Amino acid sequence: MRTLRIAMAQVNPTVGDLAGNRDRIVDSIDRARKAGADIVALPELAVTGYPPEDLLLKPQFVADNLRTLREVQQATKGITAVVGFVDRNDCLYNAAAVLHNGEHRYTYHKILLPNYGVFDEYRYFRPGNRYPLVVLKGVTLGVNICEDIWFSEGPTRTQALAGAEVIVNINASPYHKGKGRERLKMLAGRARENNIIVSYTNAVGSQDELVFDGQSMLIDGKGKLIASGNQFAEELLITDVRVPDRKLVAPRRNGPHFESIDAIILSEKPGPKKKPLIGRKIVKPLPVNEEVYCALVLGTRDYLRKNGFRTAVIGLSGGVDSSLVAAVAAAALGKEHVVGVFMPSQFSSKESRDDALGLAKNLGIHFLEIPIQQTFDAYLNTLRCEFARTRQDVTEENLQARIRGNLLMALSNKFGWLVLTTGNKSEMSVGYATLYGDMAGGFAVIKDVPKTLVYGICRCINRISAKAVIPDRVLTKAPTAELRPNQKDSDSLPVYSVLDPILKAYVEEDKPFREILKMGFDRKTVEQVIRLVDSSEYKRRQAPPGVKITPRGLGKDRRFPITNRYKSY
Repeated sequence: MRTLRIAMAQVNPTVGDLAGNRDRIVDSIDRARKAGADIVALPELAVTGYPPEDLLLKPQFVADNLRTLREVQQATKGITAVVGFVDRNDCLYNAAAVLHNGEHRYTYHKILLPNYGVFDEYRYFRPGNRYPLVVLKGVTLGVNICEDIWFSEGPTRTQALAGAEVIVNINASPYHKGKGRERLKMLAGRARENNIIVSYTNAVGSQDELVFDGQSMLIDGKGKLIASGNQFAEELLITDVRVPDRKLVAPRRNGPHFESIDAIILSEKPGPKKKPLIGRKIVKPLPVNEEVYCALVLGTRDYLRKNGFRTAVIGLSGGVDSSLVAAVAAAALGKEHVVGVFMPSQFSSKESRDDALGLAKNLGIHFLEIPIQQTFDAYLNTLRCEFARTRQDVTEENLQARIRGNLLMALSNKFGWLVLTTGNKSEMSVGYATLYGDMAGGFAVIKDVPKTLVYGICRCINRISAKAVIPDRVLTKAPTAELRPNQKDSDSLPVYSVLDPILKAYVEEDKPFREILKMGFDRKTVEQVIRLVDSSEYKRRQAPPGVKITPRGLGKDRRFPITNRYKSY
């Protein structure tokens, strides 16, 4: 039995921060070496951060990335490292460098390039066509990248048939709720199909709308999980892998793709015996509501800090959405870096003020109260001639929201605070939000969180805290924008328990109208929801980015035309 000590470094790179990413990578290599690791795997495009998008169109950026990789190479004395970077050879490749004892021994080019959802890899990269087999300490490794392992007949299959015993797969795999279970099922399938050990290293952190959840895994040839990393946290996961003895055989070259196999011999003899590691770490996945909450916290923290902001400001209404955003911000940034602003009008209830103030006290965040009635009256007075002989309607409601948006942006300009908007996915999908009003801000924390899930996460926060951080009344009162007397969300929209399943079917799953009707919903209700979704695209196009937590968010993975006469009903 041969033993290989594998380190999986789930680090948090920042797109474009080549020096910072280098330091993170080198630190992981150093710690892996000190722990006696034979090989350490870093995430996909760890040097540049993922996704670098149109930075890749800048030749200087690509050149600087190659220079940074050479600096990393110097740190690999006495260890082997697999590091994601961008390679250039007439065109660009999403690549993995095999660095060994201070030398760059091989470059693998990702073969299967995703070009769906949030992925645009064919815009930048050319697919590779070579399959490496790396012999290290007498163990034959196959190296590939992310998408390469998702398909049964992909590179993993070819490498296994050619003689690989362990697959080292590096990733920048974005999160959505339940993604960890999907990955585990897929990886277990690849391992069983090929009777091969799989090392899956994933990035952690956030880049604009994307969150990377870590949760690196090691799976044996029977599909059993033998080690896993934490979710949403940087970590160096080190595990001893036991590989059955066999005679080292040259890579097979008969059969499909085998002529494209490259053999890289780093060391044929097994290494000296090491003191065994104590136990293997398997981290139990978080419950769904807590998982999404952690994703929101990480996404918010990274967005602010990576963009140079220390403090967030939030319009508190006393409602459930702003309460959740404030709780996420406090957890992400620290209570001293969050400001809640209550902006009452004549339509604001005493209960709303009490709930907003109670939330602020529970979280320990700063609380400001800035009434808007006088400003609202001034607006109406300014427009009195133009609005004469017209009835009050949504125009006056939107004026209030826009006054609040202006006040928050003024505070942002004056003090350098970033405004966090509070609209949820249900509202953003159907346009139940005011452009340049409650949509005004720098980051939309819950834009991909349906209203029904908002309630679930709030209850999860209270359960974790063992107290009602979010006041009980916030979770039980009827949702209202309080922009006119006795207003309720249900005056304009189906109740959220009906609305959210329709939105999931139409927005996330692209189900046709007739299939949605078969789910048991009223025809007029479904028509109304589809009409609102399709007619609100212009609003969403102008909304700030926000954390993606569902398989299909309202950002870059759903690209619908604004000018659109097609009717889906």
